Amino acid sequence: MTLIAVVTIFILAVFVGLEVIAKVPQTLHTPLMSATNAIHGVILVGGVIVLATASEPVGYTVGFLAALFGVLNVVGGFVVTDRMLEMFKRKPKKEESK
Repeated sequence: MTLIAVVTIFILAVFVGLEVIAKVPQTLHTPLMSATNAIHGVILVGGVIVLATASEPVGYTVGFLAALFGVLNVVGGFVVTDRMLEMFKRKPKKEESK
């Protein structure tokens, strides 16, 4: 593929992603984020594959950045999910002293 085709696909993907996320109600945003951890895992695997097949510095840089951003997204998604689940835990009742 030519560079122009790749850049065009990237720009279209950004616009589609923004439209999809903009239509999500706020009450569903956090569960949706936690569900997308699998997608970020795929990005991480893609970055590792790019790193494994890279033969030029540009390939190493792109692969490293893809792997780094994939790891940050996966970890961030799990942190958000953990914080969300903490909100639903029952708080221990305070014992009254007599």
